[in-house]
Amino acid sequence: MSDDVRVWIDQKLCTGDGLCIQYAPEVFEFGGDGLAYVKEHADGERLSEAGARADVPEALRLEVIDAADGCPGNCIHVVRREDGAEIAGPDAN
Repeated sequence: MSDDVRVWIDQKLCTGDGLCIQYAPEVFEFGGDGLAYVKEHADGERLSEAGARADVPEALRLEVIDAADGCPGNCIHVVRREDGAEIAGPDAN
């Protein structure tokens, strides 16, 4: 099974705390509404569509998982790219 993961944020649950941005600013960014969003690349544009998913660089996988685990809004979902199973976040087993 592949270790490649994708991440998305449920903005309806985002508290705007910014913990995710502290963990992985290359992946997360605040929008003009004060909520966190994902970016496809460190220098890429913010994906502003609700539920937009971004690939997580292998080097940042643990930081993104830590961000999901520590998120006070419990709104960050980290899923395996291969089968879509959630490995971190509110729906992880």
